[in-house]
Amino acid sequence: MSNTVTVTTWSLEQTSPADLRPSAPAMEPDPATGGVRIVRAEVPSPEFSRFLYTSVGADCAWTDRLPWTYEQWRACLDRPGTETWVVWDQGTPAGYIELDAQDEAQVEIAYFGLLPAFRGRRIGGHLLSFGIARAWDLAERWPERTPTKRVWVHTCSLDGPHALANYERRGFRIFRTETGEEEKRPIDGPWPGAH
Repeated sequence: MSNTVTVTTWSLEQTSPADLRPSAPAMEPDPATGGVRIVRAEVPSPEFSRFLYTSVGADCAWTDRLPWTYEQWRACLDRPGTETWVVWDQGTPAGYIELDAQDEAQVEIAYFGLLPAFRGRRIGGHLLSFGIARAWDLAERWPERTPTKRVWVHTCSLDGPHALANYERRGFRIFRTETGEEEKRPIDGPWPGAH
């Protein structure tokens, strides 16, 4: 039995705010329950960011940041132009999008996804649309930055089955496709037996 798996990675981009094709909102906020709302996590919190990363990415084999120390998380979150936007459903964190401001007026969607219990409810398209718009207007919140000229993201065949299509529906275009072998990673949810 092979210890590797074939993985295809797609890199996608938008080069103008006009490229964004937003989805319809997941549902209108209900004043009685709070409904679905998206809020920026303005206080950098390694604990909260690690919770989001492991909860959203565990069944998609997100492992790159698992060995990070507290100091590595803090350094990442403290970079100017790094933003974490969290979608909440009736007071419960349902997912997030992390923006990484880069050189040459580029913003990468570093991470994006929903906790498993919140998938399939149109929340993802709404969160992605909102996050892309925040990537395009990032310089309004970070005046030292040049206005965004390019928003990009990569996804792979280990991500959710609808990830690539969601990015394309939001107006992203593929600019690079790579296929290679990667070591198999255990996929078992945020804790053993979770899914």
